[in-house]
Formats: sequence, C-alpha cells, structure tokens
Amino acid sequence: MANVEVTHKRVLTIAIPIVLSNATVPILGAVDTGVIGQLGLAAPIGAVGIGAVILSALYWLFGFLRMGTTGLVAQARGGGNPGEVSALLSRGMMIGTVAGLLVVGLQIPLFYAAFWLSPASAEVEALARSYMEIRIWGAPAAISIYALSGWLIGMEKTKAVFILQLWMNGVNVALDLWFVLGLGFGVEGVAVATLIAEWSGLALGLYLCRSAFQGDKWRQWARIFDPAKLRRMAVVNSDIMIRSVLLMGSFMTFLFLGAGLGDETLAANQILLQFVEITAYALDGFAISAETLVGGAMGARDRAALRRAALLASGWALVAAFLLAMFFALLGPWLIAVMTTSAPVQTEAFRYIWWMAAFPLIGLPSWMFDGVFIGATRTREMRLAMLQSTVFYAGALLLLFPLMGNHGLWLALMLFDIVRALTLWRYYPALEASTERSAI
Repeated sequence: MANVEVTHKRVLTIAIPIVLSNATVPILGAVDTGVIGQLGLAAPIGAVGIGAVILSALYWLFGFLRMGTTGLVAQARGGGNPGEVSALLSRGMMIGTVAGLLVVGLQIPLFYAAFWLSPASAEVEALARSYMEIRIWGAPAAISIYALSGWLIGMEKTKAVFILQLWMNGVNVALDLWFVLGLGFGVEGVAVATLIAEWSGLALGLYLCRSAFQGDKWRQWARIFDPAKLRRMAVVNSDIMIRSVLLMGSFMTFLFLGAGLGDETLAANQILLQFVEITAYALDGFAISAETLVGGAMGARDRAALRRAALLASGWALVAAFLLAMFFALLGPWLIAVMTTSAPVQTEAFRYIWWMAAFPLIGLPSWMFDGVFIGATRTREMRLAMLQSTVFYAGALLLLFPLMGNHGLWLALMLFDIVRALTLWRYYPALEASTERSAI
C-alpha cells in the first residue's frame, strides 16, 4: 500500500503546483480577451469568447479522462497495483486519440448545432466560426492531454502538471502577442496560437509521463483490455461525462442567454467569466489535492485518512477563497479596464463586479465536494447530484432572467453552485461508510 498519511505539507505539495499551473489558464483567457480588446470593438471580444466556450465545452465532454484517470490511478497506487497504474495511462491515451479524431470528423454538424443554439449577431458568429475552424484541429492533442494530466495528478506529480501548463500557456501567450499585435492576424491569430500550443503540449506531456512507459506494463494488452477494469472505467467515465455535459450546458445556457441581451452584455459577461475562471482554477488546486489523497485513502481502505484529506484540503481552500474575494473587490474594476478599451463594455461589466467578489466563497463547497467524490470515484452520486442541481438551475433561470435580466443570470448561477454543494453533502456519509468496502 502507498503512504496514506495526510498532512498539511502533503496537501500543499499537491495543491500549490496545480494552483500555479491553473493560474496560467485564466491569464491566457485574459490575454486572449485583452489582445483582441485592443482593437476597441465588442464583436471580436465576443467572437473569441463564444468560440472558446463552445470548444471548451466540446472538449470538456471528455474531461472524464482527467477526473476519472486521477481517481482510478490514485486508488491503484494507494492499493499497491503498479501494473494497473500503467494500464490506466494506456487506456486513457487510446480514448483521447479516438475522441479527438471523432471531433475533427464531426466538426461541420457540431458547429452547426452550436451556432443554431447561439443567438449572437451575424458578425460575432462569422468571426467565431473562423476561430473554431482553425482550433478544432487541435482536438486530438487537447483531449489526450486530459488523460496525461489525470495520470500525473493521480501519481502526485503535480509539479510536472505545472511544467506542462506553463509551457502550453507560455507558448500561447507569446504567439498571441506576435500573431495579433505584431502581424495583425486578428481572431485567426489567436486560434493558430492555441493550436500550436496544444500539439507542443501533447509532446511534452508524453515526455513527463515517461516513467509509465518504462518496462512493458503499459503494453500488456491482456491487462489493458481486462473486461472488469474496462467496465469499471466505462461506468466512472460515463457518469462523469453526463455530469460534465450538464455542467457545461448550464454555463453555455448562461452565455447564450447573455448574448441575447446584446453584444456589449455578451462582451462584459465574457470578461467577467475570466474572474469565474480565476476562482475555479485557483480553488481547483485544493480540490485536486482532495482527489489525489481521497483516492489514495480509498485504495488503502483508510477511512480516517479520507476524512482528514477532505477537511485539510477544504480548510486551505477556504483561506484561498477569502483572499480571492478581497482581491476581486479591490482590484476588479482595474482588471476590467485592462482587459478592454471599449467604454460601453467597461460600463456594462462594472455593473456586475460585486457578483465576482461573492463567487469564490459561494462556489467553494461545490468544488471541494467534487474533488472528494472524484477521488473516491463515487461518480453515480455526482451524476445524480448534478441532475438535481440542473433542474433547479433551469427553474431559477425561468424565474429570475425575465425579472432581473443579466443580474438574474448571475444570481441563478450562484444558486446553482449552492445546490450542487447541498446535494453532494447529502451523499457524503455513505461515501465514508463505503471506504472499508472499496477495492481496486
């Protein structure tokens, strides 16, 4: 069995590299928005925003590769099963490659469906389509990187995840500045920069996972295609995929409803969503720490370690949430002004900035429960909780959006996170009780 001792140091050793690596992701989004924002027009900001959200939603349908792989690898490692650890990476890479090729092949109907759902203006839609038609060719790399990252996190190699993310986003930012501001490529330049970053990131990720390819465990096909292991992986992944579809559908509904309020509101919401991403990615480091340590505790069948992992990771996350709330309250208006030179967009974004200050504390419980349940691979409960939360969110939108407009959208989103936390909290006692019965 792997060491399941849970300490503050171990929590932070896992979490801090993830916090730092995740911090580069919203910075990238802010740079994308800021670079395009220097053109002084609302439509290009909205186009990059809606194009990126559509592709992120599409790719995140396969986010189960990151989350499911982390939980399963942590449990295999905690249970002292190195053969299964290597086999999980091989399975994940196979799924990622096939899924990416499928997305590329189906891009025409996928784009048609996305734009049919979106009520954005003709100008925004045309620019967003140009952006997506370039970026879609990075799908095999982007989806496979989920499997690589999940494996590294499950192995507690979060410094390697930081290196990978720093490389990808560093390349992306540098090429953004060169292609858009230097060469004047506009929206297409942002897309090409991301495409190059994704493929180079895949190559680096494979190198960082090289320990899995030492020996022949990674290509022991009887183990890789073991029916029982495949069934378990399929159940875990399908539950997480359904949960991800509902989650991303909720965010896309938010974006599309906001787009119907005009280009300025769409652009303002896109800028404010950068604050949401900063929050999610910062706190996700602690949720991932819970994933890894809870997974190890489940593999070792250590109930006390599971509870301690959940509590310590959540305690540190609470500290981070308070700091983020203070940061947004004090510096939010300045950040908005940096991200766009459009006065109407700035004015619109300023109206909703106080929602951003509240968001870290409101969203924290749901993100931490996600981490605990992913690590324990209690994905059925996650699926059921998300179904219940989505039904509530739909009702909140029907009531609040007509009454409050864009404020109603933000309030419904906050209530959605609160309900997510409450529904998962209801399932937590059964999760702890299952520790003694868990098996790899």
